[in-house]
Amino acid sequence: MRALIIAFSMYSKVPMPHVPWNDRDMKYAMCFFPAVGAGLGACFWLLFLLLSGLKFPDFARAALLTALPVLYTGGIHLDGFLDTQDAIHSYGDRERRLQILKDPHVGAFAVIYGIVYVLVSAALFSMADEKTAGPIACTFVYSRILSAIAVVRFPKAKKDGTLRTFSDRAGGHVLCVLAGELAVFAAASLFLFEAAGAVLLVTGLLVFAWYHHLAVKTFGGTTGDLAGYFVCEAQLWMLAALVMAQRVFG
Repeated sequence: MRALIIAFSMYSKVPMPHVPWNDRDMKYAMCFFPAVGAGLGACFWLLFLLLSGLKFPDFARAALLTALPVLYTGGIHLDGFLDTQDAIHSYGDRERRLQILKDPHVGAFAVIYGIVYVLVSAALFSMADEKTAGPIACTFVYSRILSAIAVVRFPKAKKDGTLRTFSDRAGGHVLCVLAGELAVFAAASLFLFEAAGAVLLVTGLLVFAWYHHLAVKTFGGTTGDLAGYFVCEAQLWMLAALVMAQRVFG
């Protein structure tokens, strides 16, 4: 239970009781990272039903659905996305890019790509309907399962930091739990959503493979900012794949 509280305290704004962060509890925190996504997915589903039932204009609905993940998480993943955009587009060497990730200042590319991300997200959310809302809600869970696996298994670019702390305390049994969560999620997605579930799963795996290549080649491994960057990118690409598949294939 303390590991669950730590996961929600770190990666969401959901009010949680205070608990001490010791090695034993932090070791299992990554197992509950997908639960944070499940809470966000439930909030998304309920908000979508509410806004649709009240017949909100498409723009207002899209804007509120775009804001929800930021409000729920406190912007922790979007912060990593913005820092990573600055680092990638600096075109410096590996050390320079890692320095930019630690820099608290916001660069021009963070602003540019942050605006693009919000606009594209809102446009895609405006195309969501009752058939795609369920699979879209599941993207928040799937992205965090894959991100947690990356935290445990990917090489680390730095010898310190929050991600390194969580990774060092997680062992092989944590990876087994995450693999089990992935298997259950995949089976449930295919059973509940059929073709849409397949689109969701394949898109997530493709983004995951691309993320591994980017992290290792460009940064020498993953970091906390890159983990947030991946969550944002995975959610966006899965959202795009789902709404476009619905438009093209019904």
